[in-house]
Amino acid sequence: MFRIRRVYDDILPVNKTAIRGARKILETQFSGLTEQDIDEVFETIRNPLTKGLHGIMLVAEDQRGVVLGMAVVLRDRALEFAVLEYLAASAPLTSRGIGGALYESVREDARAFGAKGLFFECLPDDPKLCKNEAIISANRRRLAFYERYGARPIINTKYETPVRDTDTCPPHLVIDVLQKGEPTRAYVRAAVRAFLERKYKALCSPEYNEMIIQSIKDDPVKRRAPRYSRKEVKLPPRSKYAGERIALTINARHDIHHVRERGYVEAPVRIDRIREQLDKSGLFESIRVRHFSDEHVLAVHDRDFVRYLERSCGALSNNESVYPYVFPIRNQTRIPKERSVQAGYYCIDTFTPLHENAYRAARRAVDATLTAASQLLEGYRLAYSLVRPPGHHAERRSFGGFCYLNSAAIAANMLCSHGPIAILDLDYHHGNGQQQIFWERSDVLTVSLHGDPSFAYPYFSGFPDEIGEGEGEGYNVNLALPEKLESAKYLKHLDKALQRIDQHDPRFLVVCLGLDTARGDPTGTWTLEPADFDAMGERVGRFDRPVLVVQEGGYRTRSLGTNARRFFEGLARGSRAPVI
Repeated sequence: MFRIRRVYDDILPVNKTAIRGARKILETQFSGLTEQDIDEVFETIRNPLTKGLHGIMLVAEDQRGVVLGMAVVLRDRALEFAVLEYLAASAPLTSRGIGGALYESVREDARAFGAKGLFFECLPDDPKLCKNEAIISANRRRLAFYERYGARPIINTKYETPVRDTDTCPPHLVIDVLQKGEPTRAYVRAAVRAFLERKYKALCSPEYNEMIIQSIKDDPVKRRAPRYSRKEVKLPPRSKYAGERIALTINARHDIHHVRERGYVEAPVRIDRIREQLDKSGLFESIRVRHFSDEHVLAVHDRDFVRYLERSCGALSNNESVYPYVFPIRNQTRIPKERSVQAGYYCIDTFTPLHENAYRAARRAVDATLTAASQLLEGYRLAYSLVRPPGHHAERRSFGGFCYLNSAAIAANMLCSHGPIAILDLDYHHGNGQQQIFWERSDVLTVSLHGDPSFAYPYFSGFPDEIGEGEGEGYNVNLALPEKLESAKYLKHLDKALQRIDQHDPRFLVVCLGLDTARGDPTGTWTLEPADFDAMGERVGRFDRPVLVVQEGGYRTRSLGTNARRFFEGLARGSRAPVI
């Protein structure tokens, strides 16, 4: 078993390991490459515009993270073409489908990118061009492999002309046509010019390039007739969301927390409605939730608060609820003894009860969210923690707003050991939890778009002048928005938020996804439609950082699943888009 994924950087440990494995494969399979040549290959990944082309690397890895194969592709969106620079599998595994799976992934990525053709060079299988029979035999196998996918050499050109008199075995230029119809002369000439001038700038003279380009005269361009394969591989129809799937973790036992009281909208059906739509999308890969130690929770929440939640919820039974009704704001140094009064010491409102399984469900939500966050460290670009109860109203030592433990803040705190973090809260209600938790820190930027606290919960926080203190001054941003809001204006505010986040240059982005911004939500006043959630997701996806999405609010169950699915469709589409 293996998976294929993109390597976006050489910073995360998992990506450093992948690059070392890919480098070893290049050294083994391409003996003619020098150390400098190989260094240049990976410089293309570190700096995508090194050769004037957007470079990406795909790796095939087994379950232990051992690299079984690799591919490097250069792309140009304006000219709508892609160049396969290298594709190879480790020697013992060349017959186990690694190469085919990698090439199919390269093709699908190029199609999703918008390329009309995938170009690459392949050494000749013609004795007139190469006298070494062993090389010819290997080239025949290679060209036969690509021919199965419809990729064949372009003919009737001078592309095989050696650059130097001493050159032997000049390569064919092969094209895999990714869209209907044969490629036009103008398209191939433009692609070949870019390929020669950018990839071989130091080798090929302008005169040589012009000679090759002018020799492409057929319109449409002709390809060599098949020599090896009678039948091409039939790939599935192009997917709008080609690429890696989104790692999905679910708090599978969230339903143990069910407050069966009229008006309590934070119900188990919320997760069911979202999951029904996610299953239809084909975007997700389910990841088994694993348990994490309490040290992650206690790094964010005070120990006495956590132990209070655990003990108090555990002491309840028979669907009993305890609601706070006394709030000791005058003397917080004295903890009340009576249970219902004590609840007010730790709670910020009157409608979030202590309940039999509230703590257990919230603690499992933390595990699911940390599992999703860990997938980003293991190479996934996108991860989604579908959990309840929500968490973004839970502060360091208080609960409220249906929230008991702040899963998003706990995950952000874990991830910040790998670099700066940004939290983007898209819930209708202010994310007071992460604001309070990271108030004096500059390594975690907190940004919240929400209804103005003059009319929206939690009422006491979320004002624009709350910007953090001490080291954290300027690292808390509140965009308090009006009660009535058009979607176009909301998206403009989201763009503003993303611009501020870009200035922070985070290693990871944590998104608190509240779907209570939708039309008809019983806890909000805005009117966002499915298309708006799609646009939100695409904007976040184009931000080009690993993204952890944590489910927060959203209570109109009729539209909840559709809005979630549309957000992730936009997120996936945006994340596949090139950054040029």
